[in-house]
Amino acid sequence: MGLCMRSSSRQTLTSGQGTPGRPRGGVISGYVFRGIREQLGLTQEEVAEQLRVSADTIAGWESGRRPLTAVPVGQMLVHRHRLMQLGTVPALLQALDRALEADVLLAGALDEEATGVEDSPLGAWVMQRDLVEVLAWPLNHVPPQPVRDLPAAPRRRRGPAPAGPELSASERTYFFAQMRRTAEQARGEGQFLLRRQALYLSGYDDQPDTTEWLAHQQAAERPGDWLTRWLNSRSVAAVSARRGDRDRMSHFIHTALTDDEAGEAANLNYWAYWIGETAHLELSDDFIAARAPGPWPGDKLLTHLTQGLAPHHGYVDLNIHSVWSLLQVRPNLLRSGAAGRALRDRLPVMLDSRELSARGRRELESIRYAIRLAEA
Repeated sequence: MGLCMRSSSRQTLTSGQGTPGRPRGGVISGYVFRGIREQLGLTQEEVAEQLRVSADTIAGWESGRRPLTAVPVGQMLVHRHRLMQLGTVPALLQALDRALEADVLLAGALDEEATGVEDSPLGAWVMQRDLVEVLAWPLNHVPPQPVRDLPAAPRRRRGPAPAGPELSASERTYFFAQMRRTAEQARGEGQFLLRRQALYLSGYDDQPDTTEWLAHQQAAERPGDWLTRWLNSRSVAAVSARRGDRDRMSHFIHTALTDDEAGEAANLNYWAYWIGETAHLELSDDFIAARAPGPWPGDKLLTHLTQGLAPHHGYVDLNIHSVWSLLQVRPNLLRSGAAGRALRDRLPVMLDSRELSARGRRELESIRYAIRLAEA
């Protein structure tokens, strides 16, 4: 009954009632731009003078009233170069690039005039963490890694300001309604990637029926190939773990990874692409199904997974197993400097935790033994 009632309310939104109106195109990039200005220690008037625009233009960019996405590409590059000369932290400039892209995707999802799902850009390429974290920022209120890693900058503000990019209640509701609608309709030939990524973004919805709806979507699918089944299982497990349900993730590890070479390789290939180990974008999920891990080095992946070795981390079971699996195929990583040292330092804390699963503890003990052998 919960699914039916929820579906009805979502359909009302997509029929035109309660929609957010004309979509804003700069809510995320505007906030990142403000962060850049604050990191430089400049007022709106001062940065306006440096970029040769009006102070009202800067205020419009930061509020989203004048979207940065509407600035011509050539002019945006000029502004970017000037910000670089002023001393902007490179990670913030990269975050601005991702924020501009995320704003385009967000505005497209909020566009009530959009019809059908065939032309949705969400299915154009396999998205990576640096973009998804920025896109999810106004949905889960978690700043992307480049923003979290920055030291506090001097702030010169007039009055209170939000702690991150914000969507109105109606925009949030409409966005998630569109993600569900896209996932439900994207069942045609060549639309699996679109459906999978819409399902992933749906997982940020904090409504109580989200996990049930996602599980229903997985159960209703009848995939005809191994990769589709594997990715469906991983997506539902990941969303469930993010929402505090670790049982689905444990089941996924047991049934789709353990003692399955194809599943283990797919897991590592997925992780490596997600965190940017690979040098180019993928237009489909097919690369994940390679029967062996790709030609990526693994240092960046080990660092990322090690950062997720925390007892309360939603993905801790998957992170532990992925580290264990990665070291089976890249044992040299134990001697790879910072990444290897960080792993060695994290192990005692993890093994002292009482919240580890039996499998997680066995795998951590195996990793500790491998480290001792490498150091002997």
